[in-house]
Amino acid sequence: MLEKLFQLKSNHTTIRREIVAGCTTFMTLSYIIFVQPFFLKETGMDPGAVMVATCISSAGACFLMAFLTNYPVALAPGMGINTYFVYEICLGLGLQWEYALGIVFMSGMLFVILSFVGLRAAVMNALPSSLHNAIAVGIGAFIAFIGLRMSGIITSHPATFVTLGDIQSKPVLISIFGILIILTLMAHRVRGAMLLGILATAIVSIIFGIAKFEGIVAVPPSIEPTFFKLRFPNLLKIVELIPYIFFFFSVDMFDSIGTLTATGHEADLHEDGKLSKGRQALLTDAIGSVGGACLGTSTVTCYIESASGIAEGGRTGLTTIITGILMLGALFFNPLISIVGGGYQPQGSPIPLYPIIGPALIVVGGLMLKDLVNINWDDFTEAIPAALTVVMMPLAFSITEGIAFGFISMSFLKIVTGRSKDVNPMVHYFAIFFVAVYMRDLIL
Repeated sequence: MLEKLFQLKSNHTTIRREIVAGCTTFMTLSYIIFVQPFFLKETGMDPGAVMVATCISSAGACFLMAFLTNYPVALAPGMGINTYFVYEICLGLGLQWEYALGIVFMSGMLFVILSFVGLRAAVMNALPSSLHNAIAVGIGAFIAFIGLRMSGIITSHPATFVTLGDIQSKPVLISIFGILIILTLMAHRVRGAMLLGILATAIVSIIFGIAKFEGIVAVPPSIEPTFFKLRFPNLLKIVELIPYIFFFFSVDMFDSIGTLTATGHEADLHEDGKLSKGRQALLTDAIGSVGGACLGTSTVTCYIESASGIAEGGRTGLTTIITGILMLGALFFNPLISIVGGGYQPQGSPIPLYPIIGPALIVVGGLMLKDLVNINWDDFTEAIPAALTVVMMPLAFSITEGIAFGFISMSFLKIVTGRSKDVNPMVHYFAIFFVAVYMRDLIL
């Protein structure tokens, strides 16, 4: 049955490999189970209900992705856009969280409509080869940067923006241990190296008091406080909120395009340079956002941490099914999952560290840099946009910003060199779109 559903043999994988990959993906994105309620409670939302909504919406989107596309790409509420939901929409505009969920729902419905007509897939397929590869590399650098920050190996600095963290601190030493374990296992071609490394790091974290064992099973909280509590502003207010609705739409659109492009490269899902089921994948992303808003969480999107499972050999939707099942299991095994996904807050640190997850993300990000060799560095009009895409993703802490700078610079260089027809017209259209977004205050 599994062979018929997921075509394991034709994708050169096995049930065991897919299970290990699914577990690895879950481990590396499990932090969202704890981070999402932490952020959204600032709006007055019930954190227990948000946790349940996060797990259920993620699982549902994962199952949909598996059966519609057979891709090993997991989904969950997006980091970054959740902070925009809290600090810009709710606290900044003074909008109640119920109306903010209504905005997420409306942007999600816009995603669904445009996915059905194929616009989002057309944008993804219009990407030139150099930008395809640059996006994969940029996301790799972004993942590695996130891992380094989660591990405490790098930290913020008022003068230099980032600097080396406290190498002698226990979280950083444990993170370095995790990196070394994973690399050693990979060097010896041990299957499940990433997952084994995460588990070994978790054990060491417990021994040294960085993580705490607080039980195995717990009764899930009620979802009732957020379930279908979304509300819609009146027509006049909706007109005022159009820029914010469009922001949610554009960020999710280009984040998901970037993630699918990168993971597609890693899992070898492209056919003639295109994702054959890109349209279905983007539709899944859109439906996930609508479902998440109904349950009580911010925008659900494709997760770059899926690359960790792909690095373990995940090639089909069975990987995503396993991740989804574990998301549902997290509702009942919350104390156990918190060992891996829960953060450690050092004294004096403004944000928690994740020394168990960080090492896996650092290694995965490093492996994704291999596509640098596929960029045409001899062509100035291809090399500069690719370089800007790669650099801007980690530095701006946004996949969307990296793609934006790639589109704008490529369109500009092709036009000024008289080679505007070398690229799909969509590149020029979206370059204008991004320029308009950046200049919106001057335009309005």
